Amino acid sequence: MKAVILLNGEPYRGEIDAADARVYCCDGAYDWAKDKVRIDENLGDYDSLSYPPVPPPAEIFPAEKNDTDGGIALSRALAAGATEIFIYGGGGKREDHFLGNLHLLYAAFKAGAHAVMVTNSARIFAGSGRIDLGGNRGKTLSIVPFGGDAHIMESNGLKYPLIALDLRYGSTRGISNVALDDEAHILTHDCVLVLVNESE
Repeated sequence: MKAVILLNGEPYRGEIDAADARVYCCDGAYDWAKDKVRIDENLGDYDSLSYPPVPPPAEIFPAEKNDTDGGIALSRALAAGATEIFIYGGGGKREDHFLGNLHLLYAAFKAGAHAVMVTNSARIFAGSGRIDLGGNRGKTLSIVPFGGDAHIMESNGLKYPLIALDLRYGSTRGISNVALDDEAHILTHDCVLVLVNESE
């Protein structure tokens, strides 16, 4: 199952493919998303929207809670069986929410789903094992450990090879690499975040 989660960060300017997807819209994201993509479920605490969305939310959550609206949407998507999740509007505006949104990628990864946060300038996702980076020739990409240290066993097609390399949690060693061909990949036992710069 595919899910799309719309967040109240920087409005996404591109096209959103919602075909065969369940679309969750969080609170103020409705402002930028309502005329851009079909919305199946509105949810949140509605501290960022001054008028009722359509369809009306089945439940309005308290503003003081132990999760973000994005976290609630991710939980709903995973509970519904989503294995492929695309998050839009996750960057920009509040940096604290951006940091939280990166953790949504990690939470989805730990739950066995593949989640991608698409911003106006990048795609960000969490992965482990063989991570294919094909289709990104000439683009800048960054690989950072997430949740702890990461050991990169091998890489292919990168300007700066990552081979038998320990990426320490807190290190910037994997920032600003470049994909040289369409067969680029890395191999790791551990969880890493990959950011692909789409503005190249």
